[in-house]
Amino acid sequence: MKVFLTGSTGFIGGHVARELNNAGAKLRVLTRKTSCLDNLESLGAEVVVGDLREPNSFCKAIQGCDALVHVAASYRYWKTSHDQMQLINVDATRCLLKYAKKYNVKKIVYTSSVATMKFTEKGSIVNEQTPASFEDMIGHYKRSKFLAEQVALDAAKQGQHVVILNPTTPVGANDASPTPTGRIIIDFLKGRFPVYINTGLNIVDVIEVARAHVSALTRGSSGSRYILGGENMTLKELLDRLSKLTGLPSPNLRIPHSVALAYAYLDEFFTGFLCNKEPRAVVEEVRIAKKIMYASSELARKDLEFNVSPVDPALNNAITWFKNHEYAPRKL
Repeated sequence: MKVFLTGSTGFIGGHVARELNNAGAKLRVLTRKTSCLDNLESLGAEVVVGDLREPNSFCKAIQGCDALVHVAASYRYWKTSHDQMQLINVDATRCLLKYAKKYNVKKIVYTSSVATMKFTEKGSIVNEQTPASFEDMIGHYKRSKFLAEQVALDAAKQGQHVVILNPTTPVGANDASPTPTGRIIIDFLKGRFPVYINTGLNIVDVIEVARAHVSALTRGSSGSRYILGGENMTLKELLDRLSKLTGLPSPNLRIPHSVALAYAYLDEFFTGFLCNKEPRAVVEEVRIAKKIMYASSELARKDLEFNVSPVDPALNNAITWFKNHEYAPRKL
Protein backbone atom coordinates (compact mmCIF):
# COMPACT_ATOMS: atom_id res chain seq x y z
CA MET A 1 0.00 0.00 0.00
CA LYS A 2 1.29 3.44 -0.94
CA VAL A 3 0.30 6.03 1.67
CA PHE A 4 0.30 9.81 1.42
CA LEU A 5 1.02 11.04 4.96
CA THR A 6 0.81 14.55 6.38
CA GLY A 7 2.35 15.57 9.69
CA SER A 8 5.21 13.07 9.48
CA THR A 9 7.67 15.43 11.19
CA GLY A 10 5.31 16.09 14.10
CA PHE A 11 4.84 14.18 17.36
CA ILE A 12 1.98 11.83 16.47
CA GLY A 13 2.75 11.87 12.75
CA GLY A 14 6.37 10.84 13.28
CA HIS A 15 5.26 7.77 15.19
CA VAL A 16 2.60 7.03 12.56
CA ALA A 17 5.27 7.17 9.85
CA ARG A 18 7.39 4.60 11.67
CA GLU A 19 4.45 2.25 12.31
CA LEU A 20 3.33 2.47 8.67
CA ASN A 21 6.89 1.70 7.58
CA ASN A 22 7.02 -1.25 9.99
CA ALA A 23 3.80 -2.53 8.42
CA GLY A 24 5.39 -2.46 4.97
CA ALA A 25 3.70 0.64 3.55
CA LYS A 26 5.42 2.80 0.95
CA LEU A 27 5.40 6.37 2.22
CA ARG A 28 4.99 9.66 0.39
CA VAL A 29 5.19 12.39 3.02
CA LEU A 30 4.35 16.08 2.97
CA THR A 31 6.92 18.32 4.68
CA ARG A 32 7.60 22.03 4.83
CA LYS A 33 10.86 23.61 3.63
CA THR A 34 11.83 24.27 7.24
CA SER A 35 10.99 20.78 8.55
CA CYS A 36 13.68 18.63 10.15
CA LEU A 37 13.78 15.33 8.25
CA ASP A 38 16.14 13.40 10.54
CA ASN A 39 13.43 10.99 11.70
CA LEU A 40 12.43 10.19 8.11
CA GLU A 41 15.88 9.27 6.76
CA SER A 42 15.69 5.63 7.84
CA LEU A 43 12.19 5.15 6.40
CA GLY A 44 13.00 5.59 2.73
CA ALA A 45 10.01 7.89 2.33
CA GLU A 46 9.35 9.93 -0.79
CA VAL A 47 9.35 13.56 0.33
CA VAL A 48 7.01 16.20 -1.09
CA VAL A 49 7.78 19.78 -0.06
CA GLY A 50 4.64 21.83 0.46
CA ASP A 51 2.51 23.79 2.90
CA LEU A 52 -1.01 23.09 4.11
CA ARG A 53 -1.75 26.80 3.67
CA GLU A 54 -0.99 26.49 -0.07
CA PRO A 55 -3.20 23.76 -1.63
CA ASN A 56 -1.46 23.89 -5.00
CA SER A 57 1.77 22.79 -3.31
CA PHE A 58 0.50 19.40 -2.20
CA CYS A 59 -2.89 18.31 -3.47
CA LYS A 60 -1.73 16.74 -6.74
CA ALA A 61 0.90 14.74 -4.83
CA ILE A 62 -1.90 12.45 -3.64
CA GLN A 63 -2.19 11.02 -7.15
CA GLY A 64 -1.05 7.40 -7.34
CA CYS A 65 -1.52 6.67 -3.65
CA ASP A 66 -3.76 3.96 -2.23
CA ALA A 67 -4.41 5.72 1.06
CA LEU A 68 -4.33 9.14 2.69
CA VAL A 69 -3.45 9.51 6.38
CA HIS A 70 -3.96 13.13 7.38
CA VAL A 71 -2.34 13.79 10.75
CA ALA A 72 -1.00 17.33 10.35
CA ALA A 73 -2.72 20.20 12.15
CA SER A 74 -2.03 23.49 13.85
CA TYR A 75 -2.13 22.68 17.57
CA ARG A 76 -1.47 25.75 19.68
CA TYR A 77 -3.23 27.73 22.37
CA TRP A 78 -0.89 30.72 22.51
CA LYS A 79 -1.09 33.35 19.74
CA THR A 80 -3.61 31.36 17.78
CA SER A 81 -5.29 33.02 14.82
CA HIS A 82 -8.80 32.09 13.74
CA ASP A 83 -7.86 32.56 10.08
CA GLN A 84 -4.73 30.39 10.33
CA MET A 85 -6.55 27.65 12.23
CA GLN A 86 -9.31 27.70 9.63
CA LEU A 87 -6.83 27.56 6.76
CA ILE A 88 -4.64 24.76 8.13
CA ASN A 89 -7.09 22.61 10.07
CA VAL A 90 -10.31 23.00 8.07
CA ASP A 91 -9.63 24.22 4.54
CA ALA A 92 -6.59 21.97 4.00
CA THR A 93 -8.59 18.95 5.19
CA ARG A 94 -11.35 19.78 2.72
CA CYS A 95 -8.79 20.13 -0.09
CA LEU A 96 -7.06 16.84 0.73
CA LEU A 97 -10.36 14.98 0.73
CA LYS A 98 -11.39 16.64 -2.54
CA TYR A 99 -8.22 15.51 -4.31
CA ALA A 100 -8.33 12.08 -2.69
CA LYS A 101 -11.72 11.65 -4.32
CA LYS A 102 -10.47 13.00 -7.64
CA TYR A 103 -7.54 10.59 -7.72
CA ASN A 104 -9.55 7.63 -6.45
CA VAL A 105 -7.70 7.13 -3.15
CA LYS A 106 -9.39 4.10 -1.59
CA LYS A 107 -8.79 4.60 2.15
CA ILE A 108 -8.57 7.77 4.24
CA VAL A 109 -7.70 8.12 7.91
CA TYR A 110 -8.23 11.56 9.40
CA THR A 111 -6.64 12.40 12.76
CA SER A 112 -9.10 14.51 14.68
CA SER A 113 -8.90 15.01 18.45
CA VAL A 114 -10.75 14.23 21.63
CA ALA A 115 -11.07 18.03 21.79
CA THR A 116 -14.16 17.67 19.58
CA MET A 117 -16.02 15.89 22.39
CA LYS A 118 -18.22 17.61 24.96
CA PHE A 119 -16.77 17.45 28.47
CA THR A 120 -18.28 18.65 31.73
CA GLU A 121 -17.00 19.76 35.11
CA LYS A 122 -18.49 16.63 36.69
CA GLY A 123 -16.05 14.20 35.10
CA SER A 124 -18.50 12.06 33.14
CA ILE A 125 -16.75 9.61 30.82
CA VAL A 126 -17.55 10.49 27.21
CA ASN A 127 -17.64 8.23 24.17
CA GLU A 128 -18.19 8.70 20.45
CA GLN A 129 -21.97 8.94 20.93
CA THR A 130 -21.88 11.72 23.53
CA PRO A 131 -23.68 14.71 21.94
CA ALA A 132 -21.51 17.73 21.18
CA SER A 133 -22.00 20.94 19.24
CA PHE A 134 -19.89 23.79 17.90
CA GLU A 135 -21.08 25.91 20.82
CA ASP A 136 -19.44 23.47 23.25
CA MET A 137 -15.99 24.12 21.78
CA ILE A 138 -13.64 26.49 23.65
CA GLY A 139 -11.10 28.46 21.61
CA HIS A 140 -9.86 28.52 18.02
CA TYR A 141 -8.16 25.11 18.11
CA LYS A 142 -11.12 23.11 19.39
CA ARG A 143 -13.54 24.92 17.07
CA SER A 144 -11.34 24.35 14.03
CA LYS A 145 -10.94 20.63 14.80
CA PHE A 146 -14.69 20.30 15.27
CA LEU A 147 -15.32 21.88 11.86
CA ALA A 148 -12.63 19.77 10.19
CA GLU A 149 -14.16 16.64 11.66
CA GLN A 150 -17.52 17.61 10.15
CA VAL A 151 -15.78 17.92 6.76
CA ALA A 152 -14.45 14.37 7.15
CA LEU A 153 -17.82 13.02 8.25
CA ASP A 154 -19.54 14.72 5.30
CA ALA A 155 -17.03 13.14 2.90
CA ALA A 156 -17.86 9.72 4.36
CA LYS A 157 -21.57 10.37 3.89
CA GLN A 158 -20.88 11.19 0.24
CA GLY A 159 -19.23 7.83 -0.35
CA GLN A 160 -15.54 8.23 0.48
CA HIS A 161 -14.03 5.69 2.86
CA VAL A 162 -13.04 7.98 5.74
CA VAL A 163 -12.18 6.81 9.26
CA ILE A 164 -11.86 9.46 12.00
CA LEU A 165 -9.50 8.96 14.93
CA ASN A 166 -9.75 11.01 18.12
CA PRO A 167 -6.57 10.71 20.23
CA THR A 168 -6.80 11.91 23.81
CA THR A 169 -3.55 13.24 25.31
CA PRO A 170 -0.57 11.35 23.89
CA VAL A 171 2.78 11.14 25.67
CA GLY A 172 6.07 9.52 24.72
CA ALA A 173 9.39 10.14 23.03
CA ASN A 174 10.08 12.64 20.22
CA ASP A 175 7.73 15.34 21.53
CA ALA A 176 9.99 18.01 20.09
CA SER A 177 7.58 20.99 19.94
CA PRO A 178 6.55 20.05 22.74
CA THR A 179 2.81 19.49 23.17
CA PRO A 180 0.94 21.07 26.12
CA THR A 181 1.20 17.77 28.01
CA GLY A 182 4.88 17.57 27.18
CA ARG A 183 5.31 21.00 28.72
CA ILE A 184 3.63 19.74 31.91
CA ILE A 185 6.23 16.96 32.12
CA ILE A 186 9.11 19.36 31.39
CA ASP A 187 7.92 21.87 34.01
CA PHE A 188 7.62 19.06 36.55
CA LEU A 189 11.17 17.84 35.78
CA LYS A 190 12.46 21.40 36.21
CA GLY A 191 10.70 21.80 39.56
CA ARG A 192 8.39 24.46 38.17
CA PHE A 193 5.13 22.87 39.29
CA PRO A 194 4.58 24.16 42.86
CA VAL A 195 0.76 24.04 42.69
CA TYR A 196 -1.99 22.28 40.74
CA ILE A 197 -5.64 22.75 39.85
CA ASN A 198 -8.54 20.35 39.97
CA THR A 199 -8.82 18.95 36.47
CA GLY A 200 -8.71 15.58 34.78
CA LEU A 201 -7.51 14.19 31.47
CA ASN A 202 -6.95 10.96 29.61
CA ILE A 203 -3.32 10.02 28.95
CA VAL A 204 -2.38 7.62 26.14
CA ASP A 205 0.85 6.12 24.82
CA VAL A 206 1.65 7.81 21.49
CA ILE A 207 2.92 4.48 20.11
CA GLU A 208 -0.50 2.88 20.63
CA VAL A 209 -2.09 5.88 18.90
CA ALA A 210 0.25 5.40 15.94
CA ARG A 211 -0.49 1.68 15.71
CA ALA A 212 -4.20 2.45 15.66
CA HIS A 213 -3.66 4.55 12.52
CA VAL A 214 -2.29 1.49 10.75
CA SER A 215 -5.13 -0.68 12.02
CA ALA A 216 -7.73 1.91 10.96
CA LEU A 217 -6.70 1.52 7.31
CA THR A 218 -7.90 -2.09 7.25
CA ARG A 219 -10.29 -2.44 10.20
CA GLY A 220 -11.94 0.97 10.59
CA SER A 221 -15.55 1.53 9.54
CA SER A 222 -16.11 4.45 7.18
CA GLY A 223 -17.85 7.36 8.86
CA SER A 224 -16.96 6.11 12.35
CA ARG A 225 -15.08 8.04 15.00
CA TYR A 226 -12.73 6.22 17.37
CA ILE A 227 -11.46 7.65 20.65
CA LEU A 228 -7.85 6.55 21.24
CA GLY A 229 -7.19 6.83 24.96
CA GLY A 230 -5.38 5.21 27.85
CA GLU A 231 -5.82 6.09 31.51
CA ASN A 232 -8.24 8.63 32.97
CA MET A 233 -6.54 10.53 35.78
CA THR A 234 -6.64 13.84 37.60
CA LEU A 235 -3.79 16.28 37.11
CA LYS A 236 -2.72 15.52 40.68
CA GLU A 237 -2.63 11.80 39.90
CA LEU A 238 -0.47 12.50 36.84
CA LEU A 239 1.95 14.57 38.93
CA ASP A 240 2.05 11.85 41.59
CA ARG A 241 2.81 9.30 38.87
CA LEU A 242 5.66 11.47 37.60
CA SER A 243 6.90 11.78 41.17
CA LYS A 244 6.94 8.01 41.56
CA LEU A 245 8.86 7.57 38.30
CA THR A 246 11.45 10.29 38.99
CA GLY A 247 11.72 10.63 42.76
CA LEU A 248 10.89 14.33 42.51
CA PRO A 249 8.30 15.80 44.89
CA SER A 250 4.71 16.23 43.74
CA PRO A 251 2.95 19.49 44.65
CA ASN A 252 0.45 19.34 47.50
CA LEU A 253 -1.13 22.79 47.18
CA ARG A 254 -4.28 22.97 45.08
CA ILE A 255 -5.41 26.40 43.89
CA PRO A 256 -8.86 27.42 42.60
CA HIS A 257 -9.43 27.83 38.86
CA SER A 258 -10.10 31.52 39.44
CA VAL A 259 -6.57 32.00 40.80
CA ALA A 260 -5.06 30.01 37.91
CA LEU A 261 -7.07 32.07 35.43
CA ALA A 262 -5.93 35.35 36.97
CA TYR A 263 -2.31 34.16 36.85
CA ALA A 264 -2.74 33.18 33.19
CA TYR A 265 -4.00 36.64 32.28
CA LEU A 266 -1.01 38.22 34.04
CA ASP A 267 1.45 35.75 32.50
CA GLU A 268 0.08 36.37 29.01
CA PHE A 269 0.44 40.12 29.50
CA PHE A 270 3.90 40.30 31.09
CA THR A 271 5.60 37.25 29.53
CA GLY A 272 3.66 37.15 26.28
CA PHE A 273 3.00 40.70 25.22
CA LEU A 274 5.72 42.66 27.04
CA CYS A 275 8.57 40.11 26.74
CA ASN A 276 7.35 38.44 23.53
CA LYS A 277 7.88 34.95 24.96
CA GLU A 278 5.46 32.06 25.26
CA PRO A 279 3.86 32.18 28.73
CA ARG A 280 3.75 29.13 31.00
CA ALA A 281 0.05 29.69 31.64
CA VAL A 282 -2.36 30.41 28.78
CA VAL A 283 -5.90 31.65 29.41
CA GLU A 284 -7.47 29.31 26.87
CA GLU A 285 -5.78 26.25 28.40
CA VAL A 286 -6.95 27.19 31.89
CA ARG A 287 -10.51 27.64 30.62
CA ILE A 288 -10.38 24.22 28.98
CA ALA A 289 -8.94 22.68 32.15
CA LYS A 290 -12.12 23.51 34.03
CA LYS A 291 -13.65 20.53 32.20
CA ILE A 292 -12.78 16.97 33.25
CA MET A 293 -11.68 15.25 30.03
CA TYR A 294 -12.32 11.58 30.77
CA ALA A 295 -13.05 9.31 27.81
CA SER A 296 -13.72 5.68 26.88
CA SER A 297 -11.86 3.84 24.09
CA GLU A 298 -14.07 0.75 24.12
CA LEU A 299 -15.15 1.14 20.48
CA ALA A 300 -11.55 1.41 19.26
CA ARG A 301 -10.60 -1.60 21.38
CA LYS A 302 -13.43 -3.59 19.78
CA ASP A 303 -13.13 -2.49 16.15
CA LEU A 304 -9.45 -1.62 15.77
CA GLU A 305 -7.96 -4.01 18.34
CA PHE A 306 -6.66 -0.87 20.05
CA ASN A 307 -4.53 -1.57 23.10
CA VAL A 308 -5.76 0.43 26.10
CA SER A 309 -2.58 0.15 28.15
CA PRO A 310 -1.08 1.65 31.33
CA VAL A 311 0.85 4.82 30.54
CA ASP A 312 3.88 4.44 32.84
CA PRO A 313 6.09 3.15 29.97
CA ALA A 314 5.07 6.12 27.80
CA LEU A 315 5.71 8.57 30.64
CA ASN A 316 9.13 6.97 31.17
CA ASN A 317 9.86 7.30 27.44
CA ALA A 318 8.90 10.98 27.56
CA ILE A 319 11.01 11.65 30.67
CA THR A 320 14.05 9.93 29.19
CA TRP A 321 13.68 11.68 25.83
CA PHE A 322 13.28 15.15 27.37
CA LYS A 323 16.36 14.57 29.56
CA ASN A 324 18.47 13.22 26.69
CA HIS A 325 17.53 16.16 24.47
CA GLU A 326 18.19 18.79 27.13
CA TYR A 327 14.61 19.89 27.67
CA ALA A 328 15.16 19.04 31.33
CA PRO A 329 18.13 18.31 33.62
CA ARG A 330 19.74 14.94 32.92
CA LYS A 331 20.50 14.36 36.58
CA LEU A 332 17.37 14.29 38.71
